[in-house]
Parts: sequence; structure tokens; C-alpha cells
Amino acid sequence: MRTDTGEATAPAREFARKPFGWTFTTPLYVGAGLNPVNSSIIATALVPIATELHVAVGSTAVLVSSLYLASAVAQPTAGKLAEVLGARRIFLAGIVLVLLGGVVGGLGQNLAMLTVSRVLVGVGTSAAFPCAMVLIRRRAQDAGLDAPPGGVLGGIAIAGMATAAVGPPIGGLLVGAAGWRWAFLINIPVTLTALVMVLRRLPADPALDRADRAFRRVADRIDLPGILGFAVAMSALVVFLMGLPRLGWAALAVFVVAAVPTVWWELRRPAPFFDFRGLAANGALTRTYLRQALTLLGTYTVMYGVTQWMQAAHGLSSVTAGLLLLPMGAVSALLSHPLARRNLIRGPLIVSAVTMLIGSAGIMLLTSHSPALAIVLVSLVFGVASATTTVGNQTALYLEAPPDQIGTASGLFRTFGYLGTITSAVIGGIVFRSGVTDHGLHLLGLVLVGAGLAVLLLTVLDRRLMGRGTTTI
Repeated sequence: MRTDTGEATAPAREFARKPFGWTFTTPLYVGAGLNPVNSSIIATALVPIATELHVAVGSTAVLVSSLYLASAVAQPTAGKLAEVLGARRIFLAGIVLVLLGGVVGGLGQNLAMLTVSRVLVGVGTSAAFPCAMVLIRRRAQDAGLDAPPGGVLGGIAIAGMATAAVGPPIGGLLVGAAGWRWAFLINIPVTLTALVMVLRRLPADPALDRADRAFRRVADRIDLPGILGFAVAMSALVVFLMGLPRLGWAALAVFVVAAVPTVWWELRRPAPFFDFRGLAANGALTRTYLRQALTLLGTYTVMYGVTQWMQAAHGLSSVTAGLLLLPMGAVSALLSHPLARRNLIRGPLIVSAVTMLIGSAGIMLLTSHSPALAIVLVSLVFGVASATTTVGNQTALYLEAPPDQIGTASGLFRTFGYLGTITSAVIGGIVFRSGVTDHGLHLLGLVLVGAGLAVLLLTVLDRRLMGRGTTTI
């Protein structure tokens, strides 16, 4: 951008000198942390919510599953909308929804209102990560960068992992000091801050002409039938998974009825929302999704399953249980940035698989008489696994996803992660169905050993990763 005198404007000079300066990256980091922190902050508030609302503790699980369900559907949808309508516009819309969700939850008088709040928060926070990836990819292209901006991707990883890990201790402190409503109200000051930063710091999207804003045109470009079919099928699948071990035949039937015509439609679309053919041809991207899902299965088992065990079997308070997981977030944050700056993939992913196996074995050795230090050590191991898998898989996503589909691909990346998270909740519900015991915890560890072995195989046998583990791309 230049003035009439031919001199570059200040924003243009800043972009030329440092395209990924703090004014551009900070709003992305704040937005990227909204979904993970809301996913985990609720963990220590479930029991107080049940007590005050006079409902069974088990019924509050809907506050966890509703956000996961909304996020699993909304992440790729937000990515597609960002590609078509503009990433900044969708980012802002998402922040407004989170703000509304914080207000509804903070004022909620029953479980239904709290569930609506969590859905709003899930949909709203889902916009941040895919929008950030679209903005980063386009910024890198404008700056003529061939390699991924590792430092920026590392910042996104840190924002996601650190906020997820500090969610339980923050939730524990908030709930202990001010009551469970602050697990919702905390979104208000955070989103107001994010809203100001996005409006002031992120570049405006290209203007849309009247034809591009027409509903039919937008619906065709985003493949609205594909999105609706995906939403129904994914919702039914998540409901089915959350109902296990009881078989929900109705949810399974809805999944099949929705999935079959959706697949048929998507295979015939020239530009589908869910590109089955492209995903089948891009095995490296598919393996990236699977690795992320399996590793997050382990991470969130620690956040939810082990946290529940610490409170019910070990007799720790919600504040103490949350604080014991705080080092996991610190380790994740400390490791993420230096790893991401080097754009490493294979090496970190192998470390992730190995540490997941070690941490899972550690879970199998814990008992209700284990010292707090032993619990912290296990969480630290999973902190290493969380950092290395997110950095490695996020860089692989950036490289393997088609540039014009980075938003949708990033959303699907998060969707697969939520499937892993949901599965962790399902497994926890199964092993603890007759009570939270040491035996159930050890069964969790055994399941995670199997998941760790699968991650290891998906990494060491992946030829696309050869040469991407010890050198900078």
C-alpha cells in the first residue's frame, strides 16, 4: 500500500519488515486458546453445579458433551466459511457467540440454560483455529515464504495446549473462590479483549460484491447440503459414542441415514465440503488426523479421567486436583515453541508416541495411596506427549493440506481431535461405571497403551515423514 507521494504506509512498511509481528499474531493466540480452555475449565465445576442445581452429577456430563458435539461440527464449517466469506469476518462472529455464551451461562438457572451456553461457546470458539490457519497461510503467501512460519504455528500450539492444561487449575481456583458461575463468566472479559484486538489488529477481508453475498451463491460455494449432512451425521455419531456402553440404535440409525446420502452427494460435487476423494488420495493428511485423535485421547483421559479419580478415589479437592495438572501445561508450553520454530515433524511425533506409552504405563502404576509427586510426574510425561504431537501434527497439516482448503482441513483436524476427546470420556464412563476405583484407572492406562502403540505405528511406518524429523523443512 502506498500514498500519493509513492511512500509506503506504516502498515505496509511493518508488513514488509515483519509480516508476523505481535500485532498480527496476538489476536490469533487469544482466539486459539478459547476453545481448549472452555473444554477443560468445566472439569472442576461439574460437582458444584450438580449440587446447586439439585441434579445428579452424571447428568452434568451433558455440559462436556454438548461443547464437544458443537465443536466437532462447527470446526470444519467455520473453516469453509472462512475460505469463502473471509477469515476475519468469521473470527469476529465466533467471538460474539462466545461472549453471548458466557452471559447465558453466568445467568443460567437450570441445566438446560447451561447446555445452551456451552453450545454457543462451542460453536463460537470453533471459528478461531481454522480462521487463524487461513490468515497465517495467506499471510505467508503474501510475504513469499516457502517454509511454514514455525514460530507462529508454535504460538498457536502453545495457546491451545497451555490453555487446555491450565483449564482445570483455573477452573478449580475460580470455582473455589467465586463459585461455579465463573467457569462461564470468565469468557466475558476474555472475549471483549479479543474482540478489540481483532478489530484493531487483523487486516480486513476483501470486500464482497452483492452477488457474492447472495444466499444462493454463498450456499453453493460452501456446499450447504454437504455441511448439513455432515452436521447431522456427526451429531448422531457423537450421541452414539457418548451413550456407550449402552447401544443407542436410534442414534446409529440416524448416522447411517444421514451419512450415506451425504457421501453420495459429496462424491459428485466438484468442490465438496468434505472431500472424500481428496482425503483418500492424501494419506499423509489422513494419518495426521488419526495421530491427533489418538494422542488427544490420552491427554484428555488425564484431564478428565485422572482428575475424576484424584477427587473420588484419592480424596483430593477440586483446587488441588487442578493444580496437580498445572505442570503439564507448563511443560507443553516450554517445549512447543523451540520445536515449532524448526518445523520438525517425524522426530517430535516419535517422541510423542513413546512418551504416551510411558505415561500410560505410569497410570497403571498409580493407586489411591500414591504420593502427589507420582501424579505430577505422570502428568509431566503427558505434557511432553501433548507438546510434541501438536507441534508435529500441526506442521504436517500445514504442509499436506491443499492451500485453498486450509480452513476446512484445519477444522477437520480439530474435529478428529474432538473425536479422540469424546472417546476418552466414553472410555472413562465405561471403566468407572460401577465406581471410581484404582482398577478402573488401571484399565484406562491399558487402553492408552494400545492407543500409544497405534500412534507409534502411524508414525514410524509413514514414508511421507521420512526426512522430516531431524532437519528443518
